[in-house]
Amino acid sequence: MSRTLYAKALDELEKQILKMGGLVEEQINLSIMSLANQDLELAENIIIKDDIIDNLELEIEERCLKLIATQQPMAKDLRRISAGLKIITDLERIGDNAVDISKITIRIGTDKLIKPLIDLPRMALITQEMLKNSLDSYINGDVELALTLAKKDDQVDELHSQIFRELISYMFENPKNINQCAHLLFVSRYLERIADHATNIGENVIYMVKAERRSLNN
Repeated sequence: MSRTLYAKALDELEKQILKMGGLVEEQINLSIMSLANQDLELAENIIIKDDIIDNLELEIEERCLKLIATQQPMAKDLRRISAGLKIITDLERIGDNAVDISKITIRIGTDKLIKPLIDLPRMALITQEMLKNSLDSYINGDVELALTLAKKDDQVDELHSQIFRELISYMFENPKNINQCAHLLFVSRYLERIADHATNIGENVIYMVKAERRSLNN
């Protein structure tokens, strides 16, 4: 493969990773929308659409391994491809978390929500922003942008703690709330995990650019 074709192959790889990231970001948004609106049909569609993300992960993984095997990239190029392999694993797991949220929507069904959802959608927006920024930092090799993920992760953790305390109080107030509160606690936990996966991507970007290990999730 010529240098020109090799560069083109790297560009195509990054486009595929961005495509996967865009699909996953949409899944996060739709999963919370389905929960807030108790849209069971939308929740089912999210679960079905996860197959597209899984297949895309396999396709990108094959592309990465082929580049490593045929081009034997050195130093930064190797780290870039290796980061891509790790990123798609995090993206696939984020997609799984969106599916988990959708399954909770289905379990809650049409039962009246104990309160309008405010903090969970806020968490979801932050995680979507984190995901977008993490992928932008990968494409642009932007370490400074990757470092901003740590502060965003702290915001998600704070919201998770706030939601936990609030839902526990609802459980104590009325035992009938326990089941739904437990479900909503899981949603908060899944969003927290999504944020953690976004910081993983940021950590891989830092290693890709500077060959340094740095934790963004303390």
